Parts: sequence; C-alpha cells; structure tokens
Amino acid sequence: KHRARTYTHPLVWPLCRRPTRSHMAPPAKKQKTEGGEGEEPAAEEPEAEDAEMKEAAKPGVPEPPKELEEDAPTDKKPKNTEPARFLVQDTTLNVMQSPSHNVLMSLSDGGIQHLLAGARANLGVSKGRYMFEVKVLEHVSGGDARGGGAKFALTVGFGTAESSLFVGDSPDSVGFESFGSLVHNKVRTKAANRVPQAHGTVLAVVLNLEAGHANCNTISLFANGTRICQPQALPDSLKGKALFPMVSYRQATVHVNCGPTPLEPLPFKCRMVHGAAKSDAKVVEAETPADGKYEVLVPVGLPDEGTFDWLDMFAEEHPEYTELSDRAVLAWAERSGLQKLKGFMLRTSNDKPEMGFGVALLDDQSVRRVLQATAPLQQRHFVVMEVKSNLVKEERKELLAKWPASGFKRVAVVMMSDPPDAFKRRSQAIALKGKQEVADAEFRAKKEEEKKQRLLEKRQRQLERERARAMAKQQRAQEELKRKMEVEKKKAEALAAGEEYKDEEEDKEAAAKAAREEEEEQAKEDEDEEDEPVDEEPPKVELTAEEKKQVFRKCGVPDLTPYALSTSFTKFSVPDKDEGFDEIRFDWASQKKCKDYLRQWVQERKTTTRVEDLHPGEWFATKWKDWQKTLQSWHAKQNAWKAAVAKRTQERAARQARR
Repeated sequence: KHRARTYTHPLVWPLCRRPTRSHMAPPAKKQKTEGGEGEEPAAEEPEAEDAEMKEAAKPGVPEPPKELEEDAPTDKKPKNTEPARFLVQDTTLNVMQSPSHNVLMSLSDGGIQHLLAGARANLGVSKGRYMFEVKVLEHVSGGDARGGGAKFALTVGFGTAESSLFVGDSPDSVGFESFGSLVHNKVRTKAANRVPQAHGTVLAVVLNLEAGHANCNTISLFANGTRICQPQALPDSLKGKALFPMVSYRQATVHVNCGPTPLEPLPFKCRMVHGAAKSDAKVVEAETPADGKYEVLVPVGLPDEGTFDWLDMFAEEHPEYTELSDRAVLAWAERSGLQKLKGFMLRTSNDKPEMGFGVALLDDQSVRRVLQATAPLQQRHFVVMEVKSNLVKEERKELLAKWPASGFKRVAVVMMSDPPDAFKRRSQAIALKGKQEVADAEFRAKKEEEKKQRLLEKRQRQLERERARAMAKQQRAQEELKRKMEVEKKKAEALAAGEEYKDEEEDKEAAAKAAREEEEEQAKEDEDEEDEPVDEEPPKVELTAEEKKQVFRKCGVPDLTPYALSTSFTKFSVPDKDEGFDEIRFDWASQKKCKDYLRQWVQERKTTTRVEDLHPGEWFATKWKDWQKTLQSWHAKQNAWKAAVAKRTQERAARQARR
C-alpha cells in the first residue's frame, strides 16, 4: 500500500533538483528575502545563471580542470636587472628589429617572405616559474598583394642557447604553433584549439620549473589572459637546462614582452622573465670583436675535395658564424615548411642546387639577391660558401666589393692538398654512417620481402589445411553414416536373435580418432606460430681497405655540374693579397704546396674533362673559309662532269632510237 521510496545520495541531490530562487540568491540578498515587510524582494538573477545551472546538471558534462597555478609569492632574492634582448647572431637573416621594445618584423621582398623568421632572447631561466608575451601587431594574409602568396605563421616557446632559431625544429626547443599544436623536434601533438590570430592578440607562454609544484616541468599557453590549453609536459631533453624565450613567425610584426609588467594579466600572478631572480636567470652576452670588425670567411677549396665537409665541421666548432650559400637557403626553405616539387634530396650540384618550389620569386634566385644586399648591414660573422666563384679571381674581387672593409675583416681560407688527420677521421666516419644506412635500408627491405613471402606461404598452408579439414570432415561424416548404418544393422540382427547390442567401445574409438585428428591439426598450426622468426638487428658494416685509402669521401651529388666545371676549371687560382683580402689562411698546406697542387689538378682535368666552351681562333676561321671555297669549286666541277656524262648518255640513246 505504501509507494516505493527511492534513495538519492546527498552529493548527487543538488544536481538532481533545480535550485529555487532562495538557494540561488547571494547571502546578502537572501537575508532581505527572509526579513519582514517593507523590505525589497531579492532582484531576479540573470537567466545566464539558470543556463549554467542546467548545464551543470546535465550528466556526462565534465567540469573544467582546477587551475593549479597560484599567485607567485613575494620573492626577496636579488632580481635580474639585465633587459631581455635579441642579439643579431640569435636571429635569422630576415629579422628586422626595432632599437627598443623588442618589436620584430621580417623582410617581405624577393621571395624571402616565404621563409620563416626566428629569434631567441638572450635572457633565460633555469629554475622557478616565469612567463613572456608575444603581441601580434600586424600580419599579412597570403592573398594580400604584399604577401605574395606566403601564409601567416606564428610559434612561441622556449629553447636552449644552442638550439635552432626555429621553435620546435630540434630536440632543444619546444613551443606552441598558431594551429594549437605543441611542436618539439618536428613532432606535433594537439594541445588546444586554433590559437587566436587577430591583430592585438597577446599570447603568453608560462614555463614552470618550480621544484615540488604540481605543474613542475610544464609549459602552458594563454591568449589575452585566458588559458587555452592545459599544462604540457616539458620534453626530457630540456629538463634541467636554462631555457630562453623564442619566437618564429612569417608575414607578421610582433612585440615580444619579457617584462617586467605583463600586457594582459593572467588568472594568477606570475613573474616575467625580466623579473627573474639572479639565481634563476642566465644571460648570454654578445661577443664583440676586439677591433670591432666581424669576419667574412671565403673558403677556397677544389670541388669534390671536402669543401662542404670542411664547412659542416667548421660550423660545429663555430656556431656563431652564419652560412651564406644556396645550400643554406634550401635548408631554410625546408625548415619553413615549403614543399619542393621533386623533393629536397634531388639536386644536380651542391654549389648551385635547383630551388624548384614552383614559386617564381624563390626559383629565380631573388632570395639570394636580397640576402646579398642585407647581410653586410648585420653585425655578425659570415661564411660565404661559393665553390666555383671562390676559386675564380674576378669573382672573388666582386664578392669582396660587397663587404666594406670598415666593418668586416675579409679572410680567405684555403683548403687544398692533403687534409689533417681530424678531417680524414670525420670523413671516414660520415662515409661509414652513410654505408651503414644503405645496408640498413637494404636489410629492412629484404626482411620485409621475406615477411611478405612468409605470410603468403602461411596463408597457402592455412588454405590447404582448411581444404584438408573440410575433406576430412566430409570423410568422417561418411564414415559416421556408414558406422551408424552398420550399428543399425547389428541392432536389427541382435534384436532378431533376442540379444541386447552394446556399441560403447565403437563410440569411444570413433571419438578418440576424431580427437587425434584435431590434435594433429592444432599441432600443425602451433608449428606455424613457432616458425615466426625473431627480429634481427641489421649487420654492422665496415669500410673496405680501398675506401679507407680515400682521402675525400664520394658523395652522391657533385659540388659542381659537369658543364660548370668544364667551363671554369682553367680559371681556378689561389687567392693573393692584391685581391683585397685582409688575411689569407692556408689550413691544410703552405701557399707553395697549394699552388703546386692546384696546377697539377688542373693539368689532370685538361686530359680527362670535355671542353664545353671551345671556340676556334682566327687562323682556323681563315683556313676554314678557304677550305669551304675549294670544296665548293670541287663540287661545281663534279656536278659539271656529271652533267656532261648524262648529256652524252642521252645523245647516244637518241641516236640508237633513230636507227
């Protein structure tokens, strides 16, 4: 007779019951509703609160995670007083920055607008929790006339002092892209929805290195003071290192604010990088030459004799030098996310590789023209790598004319003859690594082919077993039917004789036979499973005795095309002081040995190289004209003789016809 009563847990009850106005009213207004007459009734709450309560009451809607970041406590440690700056050597060649306030923009002419600009601040932190901001002052869309088809891009994050200038391009940096992805070592993971990109947007990156904090070793992104992604774990390669604010952008002008005051306050108080404690901060100082002149190195080496290997080795030892070459522009375009029509590995030479992006301003070498005009204006060290041009005296003079002697020390570095042992060891190590990679690829291809063949054979055996199983099943069914008929016959005979027939033994024997056959089939399947080979490591390769004797390793792509080599090798020379160099360094051998080596090298090429630009002299031209005249006279006499013979033949034929 009594209605069933349901039980609701007290914690669930508020979500299952719509609150009344008295429950929803704030304490002050609730007191007024409980008072006597003459007091004003509580004002109605906005309908937005009802919507929020209804939304909260919906089952399955997760609540947003609790903000674990708290206000930064008062820190009495001595503060860093050095302002965060962007040193010239810590920016890409297309970055133009204001004298103050860290406003960065990029060049937008001659195809260079398609390349990313990157910059790294000189003030970093190794402990604590700090932030910096990037404000978008301007961005140009790809369809704009100024854009030239280049797309807007913006990435903000942190990296080490030795990292690439492009955020997330190497294991030494991590950051957030404008599409909401966290990028590290070229690997992208979804972290948030699309980041706001409108003019005036302020992006804040919070780096938490505070030991013991729930968000220790994390990086977070905020837009206009609002968190747009949860804290992301810092990669292991960056833990325990000093990290510096970084920004990569394209088709934009940005303002990088490192402090001390934020442009947009966050939900919690967070110190900025500029206000970091001295014990937490690290400052990279600009290295200025004693005489105020930066070096411009002009490497002079013979093609396919370690020119680019020397450059790579030099860059590892001296990262403060910036490479100027077509090879560097191609690598820059690849890091900027541009797609080459035939791939970046396909090229006819290392000195002048084809661009092939399908963009006129990139393919016509306009980027090179812009860099040649802007590089001499920047205070940094350069290495101008032009294999052919650096070997020709006239072209070396043209190159030196672009670099004023008042601001740069122009140095020629000659690498000819026998290289040092360190270079030989490095070349052999690179050759061995390349040979190992080829062997690994062949090994994997072979194993993949064996796996396919093995799967095919296994499938064939499986089909054969299924076919045999079906035939055996059919045979067993026939035998079972035959046995049952015999049993029925025996039963009839026993019944006619007045006896009782028992077939238990025959049933057991039939069941045992069927079980044996099933066990045999299962054993064959288990045998196939056991035949699966264990994963093997690729075999280690070694250089042959002939390969170890090679001083310079052989590359798949030559330094110069055959035509460029054949048309210029006779002009190759060793630099001299009268060309305008401030210094000439001979790294591998003395000046005399280098000249002798070059002379011998040119003589050998003359006997083996096809001459593409051979032009006949005046003597040959005169003799050729005389020969043509004599030949024409001979042809005329021959034609006259042939005509006379033909005429006599016709006359003889006519006489015979009249007879």
